[in-house]
Amino acid sequence: MNLKIKDICVLLNVSEKTVYRWIKQEKIPYYRINHQYRFHRAEINEWIISNNMQVSEKILDIKMTDKDVSIVNLIENGGIYYHIEGDNIANILSNALKIIKLPDDCNREEVLELLLERESMMPTTVGKGIAFPHPRNPIIQDSTQESISIIFLNNIMKYPSIDEIPLHTIFLIFSSNAKRHLEILSKLSFACQDNDFITLLENRSVRNEYIEYLKQKEKQWQEKMGKDCD
Repeated sequence: MNLKIKDICVLLNVSEKTVYRWIKQEKIPYYRINHQYRFHRAEINEWIISNNMQVSEKILDIKMTDKDVSIVNLIENGGIYYHIEGDNIANILSNALKIIKLPDDCNREEVLELLLERESMMPTTVGKGIAFPHPRNPIIQDSTQESISIIFLNNIMKYPSIDEIPLHTIFLIFSSNAKRHLEILSKLSFACQDNDFITLLENRSVRNEYIEYLKQKEKQWQEKMGKDCD
């Protein structure tokens, strides 16, 4: 809890009135400690990326890791799953965790609890009917076991969102440390701004179509992200 209201104002170049409005609307992750508002830096970084706010990597304090983060490789690790049943986020995540790939030492019930704990703090929806569920803290020790699983819901579901579009697709993210998590989140958020990629998601395309499209676009996106952060 190392940030105060004034720090958020400076970080995002907004007024105190705006920050208080976000708090009232529960649009920003915050804590109330001794009648004062406090913010966790890592959670604010994640919130900035999830909401596609235009700030630089220097502000986010993200340093690209030595090992490249590849959305294609992460999805190949995690897999793509169709027709996942559930009428609420807990049921959907529970059903997804029964079939997705996870390291052998991960207890699936504990993973579910961690995912729901994060959702209860603030839903991980990013708009366009998409959410990025993930634990608050990394649960993967080895970066080679990091993954993104694409989960297609059998039925769209109303879920708190910045644009009120019903939830239809989940990207379940497991990373090995906080910096790599932010890098994964940043790249995945950028990919979800691509209209053609969103169309593939909405059409429930076959697995190979996603992989081939991402392979074609990932380098281009990376270069574009680099220019945007200059």
